[in-house]
This record gives sequence, structure tokens and C-alpha cells, in this order.
Amino acid sequence: MKVFADQLPAALAKKLPRVVIVAGDEPLQHRDACDAVRAAARRASVEEREVLDVEPNFAWGRLMEMSSNLSLFATSKLLELRLGNHKLGQEGSKALAHFAETLDNSDDVLLISMGKLDAKQQKSAWFKTLDKHGLFVPVWPVDASRLGYWLRDRASLHGVQIDLDAARLLGERTEGNLLAADQELQKLALIHPQGTRLNVESIAQGVEDSTRFDVFNLADACLKGEPSRASRIVNGLRSEGVEAPIVLWALSRELRTLLSLHQHLDQGQSFEHACKTQKPMIFDKRRPAYQKAIGRLPMKRLHKLLLMAQRLDLAVKGAAAVPLWPGLHDLAMTMAGGRGLLSESAWTYRISANN
Repeated sequence: MKVFADQLPAALAKKLPRVVIVAGDEPLQHRDACDAVRAAARRASVEEREVLDVEPNFAWGRLMEMSSNLSLFATSKLLELRLGNHKLGQEGSKALAHFAETLDNSDDVLLISMGKLDAKQQKSAWFKTLDKHGLFVPVWPVDASRLGYWLRDRASLHGVQIDLDAARLLGERTEGNLLAADQELQKLALIHPQGTRLNVESIAQGVEDSTRFDVFNLADACLKGEPSRASRIVNGLRSEGVEAPIVLWALSRELRTLLSLHQHLDQGQSFEHACKTQKPMIFDKRRPAYQKAIGRLPMKRLHKLLLMAQRLDLAVKGAAAVPLWPGLHDLAMTMAGGRGLLSESAWTYRISANN
């Protein structure tokens, strides 16, 4: 049965299910959901806990071994299967389907934590069987329109109250990162007496502005197609005195990586293999961002963006008339799928007389 993260505590209070599947990529709600299951298991006198972390070449037989091992101290235990973003594959799917068949003969509780489950995976045999025995908790990022309300409710968990406008400011300062916002709320709760109502001024004074990201966060925003965020980060980097060549280096590196990925894909290689061939290798966590950028930026567009980067490099050396920071802003915006502010003529560079 599907239960959303905010409904999970109430569902667990009624009955501890035999299986809970927590799936999604938002880390704070994912962590909270798993913690809620562990707490419910303890309340139900399920004291013993065993954890399996799924890694490449994982031996799926260990799941059945863990379940069949009798405990000397307890009649039931909490079995945690942590998949992260690893794919189940045929062997994993068969192992979970087989495990589901044994649930009627066991008192154990299975907690599966994993990345996002798509519609096809939710129709698989293993999922349907396990879902009949328990709860499926999909974890979604909080929509920007609801973020202020979500943070306002979250503040009460830490013993403080927060105005809606202040909650929205907190969301802006932390770039919608729920973990970062929750950490800021914990800090504010330590500073202010319990029950304090926080306003916009309190947030402005007490919360670090997370738009002050480094160049790697800028590259991340460009890859993910977040033009508004990219614009804020470029302006923040400029105001903090970050050197323009450093920003240009970070953006140019990503452009070259995207071009290389395109070339490997055109040769018939898989996206995963193309990521592994990059130097440095693109790890699993960052691959969705690159895949999104590949779909948005064809080779022709990437070559044009590299030409923009080359002209900015000339501007750094004083050999082009392109305004440097506005040009970096346009480069980042275009990479992220937005529109630049400079006219086409502004990008027509001239070699200086000294060169």
C-alpha cells in the first residue's frame, strides 16, 4: 500500500507492517522515513537488527541466509536491505520475489531503502508481492510552491515557530536543500528559547546564504538545467570576489566532458560505459545530471558553447571585447537551458592591437 512520507508515522502507529519499501532520492525525508520504521520496530519489541548494503557483485543469497538465521535473544528482527541507486537486476528481483514467499513463515520485518522506483519497476513481480505485505513510501522532493509551508511545519519539530515569509526565505537561502534547511533550523533552535517565533529578520541574520556556492555547485546547476539557480550562483561568486578564470575553467571542463560523452555514445557505447571512460570517472551519483544535460545539449550546441568559452578566455587575456562576468553569466545560463542577456554582437570579439 502506498503511503507518503508525511503519513508514515500515523500508519506505523496503527500496525507494524512486515515490509516497508522507502524509495526516492530526497535524503532528509528518506532518512526520516527509515528512522520512523526503526523506531516502530523497537516499540513492537523488535530489538535485533541486521543490515545488508548492496554493492556491485552483491551475493543475493545473503538475504535468505540473514532471514533464516535464528536469534538466541529474539523471536523477530529488523532486516535492512540498503540498495541506494544500485539496480536490482534479474538476480536481485528473483531473490526479493523468493523472499516475499517466505514472509508468512517468519516474524521478521524487512526495510528496503532504495532510489526512485519508476512505474515499470512498480509493476514487477517482486514489488507487487512485497507491496501486498506492507507499505511503499515514495519520497519526492518538496515542490517549490509548498516548500515554505513544509519548512514552517518542520520548524515545530525542533521547538521553534517560523513565519511563512521567514520559511520561504529559509528555502531560498538553502536553495531548496531540505537537509541544509533542517540543519539551520536545528542551529536556530539552539540559539533561541523553545517556542520562539522566528521572523524574516531572524532568518536573514542567522542563516548562511547558500547561494554562496563554489564553482562545482555552479557546474551542477548547469548540468541539471537550473538556469535560475545558475544565475544566482554566478552573481554570488562575482560578489564574493571569486576569480573569473576559475569559473570559466569549471564550465569549460563540463563542456568538454559532455562533448566526450556524446562522442562515445555516437560510437555505440552505453552511457554507463561512457561515464566510466571519463577522466576523472563520472560516479553513479552524478550520472543523472550528465544524462539530463546530454539530452538537452546536442553536439552543435556544445560546440557553440565551447566557442563562447574560448572567447571568454580571450577576454581574460585582454584579447577580446566580450564583457567578462556578463559573458560568464550568459555561458552558464545557456548551458542550463536559459537565455543570456548579451546581444549576438557582444560575442563578436576583436583581437587587440597588442596581440
